[in-house]
Amino acid sequence: MTTSLSLSQARRMALAAQGLAKARPTGPVTRRAVGRTFAQLHLVQIDSVNVLARSHYLPFFSRLGSYDPAILQAMAGRPPRKMMEYWAHEASFIRPEHFRDLLLWQKRAWVGAHRMDPAIRGDMEARIMALLAASRPMTAAELTATLGHDEEPGRDNWGWNWNVVKRVLEHLFEEGRISAASRTTQFERRYTLTSRVYPGEPAASTDLEESMDRLIEAAAQAHGIGTVRCFADYFRTPVKAGAASVQRLVEAGRLEKVSVQGWARDTYRHVEARVPRKAEGRALLSPFDSLVFERRRLEELFGFHYRIEIYTPAAKRRFGYYVLPFLLREEMVARVDLKADRATGRLLVRSAFGEPGAPADTAVELSAELNLMAEWLGLQDIVVDPVGDLAAGLADAVSARPSRLVAADNPLTGKTDNVALVSPVD
Repeated sequence: MTTSLSLSQARRMALAAQGLAKARPTGPVTRRAVGRTFAQLHLVQIDSVNVLARSHYLPFFSRLGSYDPAILQAMAGRPPRKMMEYWAHEASFIRPEHFRDLLLWQKRAWVGAHRMDPAIRGDMEARIMALLAASRPMTAAELTATLGHDEEPGRDNWGWNWNVVKRVLEHLFEEGRISAASRTTQFERRYTLTSRVYPGEPAASTDLEESMDRLIEAAAQAHGIGTVRCFADYFRTPVKAGAASVQRLVEAGRLEKVSVQGWARDTYRHVEARVPRKAEGRALLSPFDSLVFERRRLEELFGFHYRIEIYTPAAKRRFGYYVLPFLLREEMVARVDLKADRATGRLLVRSAFGEPGAPADTAVELSAELNLMAEWLGLQDIVVDPVGDLAAGLADAVSARPSRLVAADNPLTGKTDNVALVSPVD
């Protein structure tokens, strides 16, 4: 018989699989705790937007609270590496054991040098590989300066306006021949030979089905529960191949077909997924957090319609530029547009919107979460702008702490309203 789950059970299963069902640990966050969280997630997406914090730092804060980001730098930049960069959901930090399988399935023909003149590309590949073999890890800018080759003849503003060196670097990165040894403070990759990063032989797996099965099972473990599309989307693998893999994993006893109240699609749970008695977590989630990867799943699980508006013109945004969902217990209860103003030491809450039916303690819990985030980011003050139906309640919650009233410009009206509050972070 097919196991039947309520929507609440499915939510709690998904949150537990993502490490978001429990209250955060109270003691200092160790490297081991960060490593366990990463092993549970299998990947974290990388994004260059730094309006709040680099996106790959936020999932660990969401699950563990205040921690030292240098732990991640050490895990990705020092042997034995516990994480490495490659294409997955998008550009991501992945567990090294997934690298060989992803090499087989991640084909990003739009990246790199697939359309370059083969002679130009071949010559540049040889020169880059020889230089990296004989040198320390180098950025694209350093390689360009050393090789003295800036532009491909006849190229007209291709892609991101990358030069020849950068395009060939990305091509070699996609092929798995070079990797990222680390990142600079400006978020530039330092490239090196993959053999210096990846433990063992970096050749791709040769068995397509076994390779896909490993990736789909890892995605199912990270999801706890989901559909074929959910699992395939996690590592951005083909849906058709993912569907065949799901059936093999069901036959092997690794996945179980289940039904969820209100879901019309075929749904599966990983056999090791568990349903906690209750969800007690509280978290602000990055727009690139793995819990919110698959938007249809997010809406079906939590009734939460979410879109990233970074690339939406300002006048057309509904909620703001860098909007983070706020998870409280087992519901998405609010969304806030945040910015770290490092020059003034302030965490700016540019808008705050509650979800329909949000519990009465939403503003108080969100205030506590913002204080924890400000402390982690090294910011002294929190400023709440009067934008959104939750802003006044959040301002009141923030004002319950020692504070001073400041004037904040309302970006929607252009007027100054004296309802934003600054609260010192303990």
